[in-house]
Parts: sequence; structure tokens; C-alpha cells
Amino acid sequence: MNYIELQCKDDLKKFHLPRYNEIPDVGLFLEQTVRYINIHIGKLGNVELTPSMVSNYVKNKYIPAPVKKQYQRDHIGYLIFIALAKTVMPLDDISNIFTLQKEHFTPEIAYNYFCDEFENIIQFVFGNKDFLKEIGSTNNKERVLLRTVIITIAHKIYLDSYLRELKER
Repeated sequence: MNYIELQCKDDLKKFHLPRYNEIPDVGLFLEQTVRYINIHIGKLGNVELTPSMVSNYVKNKYIPAPVKKQYQRDHIGYLIFIALAKTVMPLDDISNIFTLQKEHFTPEIAYNYFCDEFENIIQFVFGNKDFLKEIGSTNNKERVLLRTVIITIAHKIYLDSYLRELKER
């Protein structure tokens, strides 16, 4: 792809989403959860989570309620996906993806696959890689659906970065 070179391209070379086992295994309170997630997704630009957003996701049952006001690994994985996916799709569709994922995968497997695929695609879209690596060993509709969502998210992040740099000139 011949994308326009962006200043943030180098910032994303080492972009890493925490894998399931890297997420703290002790519960985090709401403010800690939001801060933890925003630290990890902040390099992506206009992607941010607020405490009121998280409370709304719980209230509307997009994610399970915290346990004793503490958010666990599963919660954090869901919230990272929501924070990224909500930029390109409605919450009801994200909820449907969660339902589909739960039918086929554990939260750990689904989240780690998402992280691997997201990093793979974001590097490609921003021109840090010349090809997309095949992630995972199965080629089912769930994998294709998730890859399509991630490609859409990555292109939205790219577009937002480009437009932000235009404004800064």
C-alpha cells in the first residue's frame, strides 16, 4: 500500500497491547482500570475511555459487572476491545461479537488473538510492515469477522492521524 508517511508511524513501531497474562491479576478499581487501559491505547490517538463510559457499559450489560467494585482481566480485555471498536461500530454490534466469541473461545484465547491480529494490522496499515501475517490456524467466519473489524479500526486510526497532522501544519 502506498499510504502517506505519518509522523506517528515511528511511535507505533513498538505498539503493544498487553496480553491476557500481562494484565494485572488483582482487581483494579474503576479509575485504575480506565488509567491502565488509556496508557495502553493512548498512542493510537483519539481513542480513550472514561469512567462514565465504563459505568455505562456495565449498566447496559455490554460487560459483566465488576466483582466487589473491581475489574478483572476479562473486564479489561472487553474494555480494550470496546474502546477501539466503538470508533467504527455501534455498541450493540460489539455486544453481538462478544456473544459470538463466547460461543467459540475462552476470553483469554479471544483476547490474545485480538491483540496479535490488531498489532499485525496496525503495523501494516501504518507502513511499518510490508505484508499481513496470517494469525491463527483456523479460517472460520469468526476469524474473518474479527479481522474485518480490526482492519476497519486500523484504517480509522490512520485516517484520524492523517487528519490530525493536517490540522497541525
